[in-house]
Amino acid sequence: MGRLSESAAPAMPSDGARTLPSMEQPTRIDLLELDIDLRLTDLWREAADVTEWSLDVVAAFMRASYGKGYCDALTEESPGALCHEHGYDVPARELDYRQTARRDAA
Repeated sequence: MGRLSESAAPAMPSDGARTLPSMEQPTRIDLLELDIDLRLTDLWREAADVTEWSLDVVAAFMRASYGKGYCDALTEESPGALCHEHGYDVPARELDYRQTARRDAA
């Protein structure tokens, strides 16, 4: 049996030209999606085990995802950190609007 020539060997990530500089910069949305996906790792793992998808199963995952996000928001060290870290405005709470309206009316 003959030996494979170097030119026939598969390229390795450390071989040849660098690829990272040619990659596009991820957008804010890309980075936000990645951050959210990382927070939902347990749900993604569970979703991979589902063999029969139905509207009920999708609805259950949507509720679980919403609940996870709600709990994460409640336990953040700094409220609105996820929005702030990704360059989005932190939405004002409805209570803030009411307090501002009362103050403005006085």
